[in-house]
Amino acid sequence: MALQIYNTMTRSKEQFVPQESGKVKMYVCGPTVYGYMHIGNARPIIVFDMVRNYLEQLGNEVRYVTNFTDVDDKLIRKAEEMNTSVAEVAEIFINAYREDLEGLGVKPATLNPRVTESMELIIGFIKELEEKGYAYESGGDVYYRTSKFEEYGKLSRQNLDELQFGIRVEVDSRKEKPEDFVLWKAAKPGEVYWQSPWGNGRPGWHIECSAMAREFLGDTMDIHGGGQDLQFPHHECECAQTEALTGKPLSNYWMHNGFINIGDEKMSKSLGNGWLVKDIRGQFKAGTIRYFMLSTHYRNPLNFSVDSMTSAEKSVERISLAESNVKHRLELAAEGAQGEVSLEINDKLSAIVANFHARMQDDFNTPDAITAMFDWVSLANHTLANSEAAPADFAALLQAFGEMNAVLRLTPEHEEEEIASEEVEQLIAERVEARKNKNWSRSDEIRDELGRLGILLEDTPQGMRWRRK
Repeated sequence: MALQIYNTMTRSKEQFVPQESGKVKMYVCGPTVYGYMHIGNARPIIVFDMVRNYLEQLGNEVRYVTNFTDVDDKLIRKAEEMNTSVAEVAEIFINAYREDLEGLGVKPATLNPRVTESMELIIGFIKELEEKGYAYESGGDVYYRTSKFEEYGKLSRQNLDELQFGIRVEVDSRKEKPEDFVLWKAAKPGEVYWQSPWGNGRPGWHIECSAMAREFLGDTMDIHGGGQDLQFPHHECECAQTEALTGKPLSNYWMHNGFINIGDEKMSKSLGNGWLVKDIRGQFKAGTIRYFMLSTHYRNPLNFSVDSMTSAEKSVERISLAESNVKHRLELAAEGAQGEVSLEINDKLSAIVANFHARMQDDFNTPDAITAMFDWVSLANHTLANSEAAPADFAALLQAFGEMNAVLRLTPEHEEEEIASEEVEQLIAERVEARKNKNWSRSDEIRDELGRLGILLEDTPQGMRWRRK
């Protein structure tokens, strides 16, 4: 098997071959930190966390860089609203972002460069573009001369003469051509600024990623990722800036995830139909959110609803229950003879794991990879029903599950020990006594009462167990 990735640049699947064997350089555009993360932001975060996990499982060392845009017009307006500084706004929402990452089961990036800490890099990058004739100053602003870069539009497959400019940004008479984009913006009175050869100001949006990616990943990275909405103009402009300067491809593979819709409408702040991740985390665990995101192929659109999240929650509960029961059986036999893995279990597990990898290597086909995990659930439940199954069978089951779950992370790798409250302990003890006395109606009443407290009971051949919902 060989990993195939759909490359947006070529519009085709290609075998992934990193520039340096065993090492992957990967850049994913990060947040503009002026507000809380919404569910649309969470999709690329989870998708590219999954991509990173799988690349690492294949034996690669992944240098994963995602930036923080901690100064721009939105932060300036937010600082005015909050009667505070741009730096304080950025710190508030960077901290909130990191809390959301943890709540989504996402590993931290290798590096999170900030725009405000990269100003010398950015100014130096613009100066080089100016020296090569790709940038020009006008009225204190500096613009990129798109007409000089003949391949402008190659990523988004848009013809320069046919592009509809003036939709996202106003036409500026100071530009040589309407399609030219800003690299450096002159500061308005009272705004935060940095000194530069063109006067006080701050960088434009696109130049930030080009400068930081080049500094931390070199002239060419292996993978550049982000949402579909970033293909144009952001990633297109990054290509033009970097490749004009270096004469090399900015990235060998471009990956873009699809949009999230709310009620079959594209999610947008203007429609007021967005959901904040911090609110969703209050209702659903990380594994549920990840399952929802990964149960649809990353390039396809995804429709968000509470019903779809509830369905995802039930699916994760099935997986989690099987994993928990296998762990329990193995723990009970920890001190006894382990035996050997049966040929049937070994063969079936090998087929399940091989299928999982085959699906993942086909452009990260996580929906079918999840199906492989449910094949594991079926095998686990069948083995649990076999009273003669050897402990080694359950150990093999857990090893296979761990290999798949390390990529998708649908259940926690390390569960904290559950501690019951005094009320819960009393009810559990009362139910045990009721069952001894064959008082089935009272036993059922207690089960329902515990359910209302968020406690699930499991009657197993090895005794009663409980866990939180």
